[in-house]
Amino acid sequence: MDQLYDVIVIGGGNAALCAALSAREQGARKIALIESAPKEWRGGNSSHTRNLRCMHNEPTDVLTDSYTEDEYFEDVWRVTNGQTNESMARFVIRSTVDATAWMKKNGVRFQPSLGGTLQLGRTNAFFLGGGKALVNAYYKAAEKSHIEIFYETECIRLNMKGSVCESITVMQHGLEKSMRAKAFVIAAGGFESNREWLEEAWGPAAKNFLIRGTRFNQGVLLKELIRNQAMIIGDPTQGHAVAIDARSPLYDGGIVTRVDCVSLGIVLNKNGERFYDEGEDFWPKRYAIWGRLVAKQPDQIAYCIIDQKSIGRFMPSVFKSIKADTLEALIKELNLPLNQSLETIATYNAAVQKGTFNHSILDDCHTKGLEINKTHWATTIDEGPFYAYPLATGITFTYMGVKVDKESRVTMADGSMADNLFAAGEIMAGNILTQGYVAGFGMAIGTVFGRIAGREAAKNANA
Repeated sequence: MDQLYDVIVIGGGNAALCAALSAREQGARKIALIESAPKEWRGGNSSHTRNLRCMHNEPTDVLTDSYTEDEYFEDVWRVTNGQTNESMARFVIRSTVDATAWMKKNGVRFQPSLGGTLQLGRTNAFFLGGGKALVNAYYKAAEKSHIEIFYETECIRLNMKGSVCESITVMQHGLEKSMRAKAFVIAAGGFESNREWLEEAWGPAAKNFLIRGTRFNQGVLLKELIRNQAMIIGDPTQGHAVAIDARSPLYDGGIVTRVDCVSLGIVLNKNGERFYDEGEDFWPKRYAIWGRLVAKQPDQIAYCIIDQKSIGRFMPSVFKSIKADTLEALIKELNLPLNQSLETIATYNAAVQKGTFNHSILDDCHTKGLEINKTHWATTIDEGPFYAYPLATGITFTYMGVKVDKESRVTMADGSMADNLFAAGEIMAGNILTQGYVAGFGMAIGTVFGRIAGREAAKNANA
């Protein structure tokens, strides 16, 4: 640790690994990657991911048909309600064109494109073995490239003089140590695992939130950037928040805890009332709004109810559904108000219009005359057995972060650029994501800006 490194990368997930490998490609000789987690928990939230959203103008070996820049941007624009930086968003989108080729060069393997109802076969490339396999492939490539990896090493301080980061202070096995480099890349995630910070932003509701990913994203580096007068952007209450099974663990539940049948049924809050259109759009485009919706409900709890007709049409979560032969028995099992819940379901059933059900398109199955109509995939809930999943808010990552330019360089509060400090991944995703989410876009941002941050840090070190 007494050495002078060309580049030090702070973080251990996808963006950090992309930065380290990219810095090596660009000629940086001495590179260190510091990961706050133990080796067995390395990889941050990336170990829980499954795919990367990619632009392509023709079929590839892992993606079907085409997914153009304009269509990709329209998806981002829609989920953010137009609250995105178009120039930055399109920059990321265009930069995903060669992402899978670069990833394969570094050992990542992909599975064949998906078919079925998820509408992802042409938009998202899925990692063979999931995020854990991706992370392991990158670590193997880093080790082959002689990148020094320090586990259980947490950066606790950025030692900056003006816009120059002179060194960092790390905590390793209870001891503080200093590390020096010519350039630094911060790719240490957001603050979603810092429950006190979540409560500051959200209030008491945050006490009922579950963290889908790593427990190690405490926002330490974000606080250090604030302390050192970096420019911070984004709303602390905005982030990637998903409706997950309320029986999930507090941390690291991952993708398997997500409940994917919302668009096929109806969702009731603890008062037995619907509160949003369950069939608004394809699930991969709208699933991420449901974490915030549930967060606004009493006690931050809700229940997705489906009947026998929906079985086999969605990917089940890791938890078994709550099952009953009658709706009355199911409502009692959920401890919901019986009369109100049955009235809500009966009113919904009566409002369902005849149509041709097709979950692979925006079909014509809808309700009519309700205060909150279901616009697609509306079918009556009347064929037993009946099933339910309890829903809680699952926080994936937060959007408040540091402002960067297209070279991944950190912007200071006075508008100047940091001399040797770059950022990638969740800690800067708020430059593009202000609200909402579309599947695979976080990995796209992390991959694109990780590669850029590593490249620019190496150029800085070699200058």
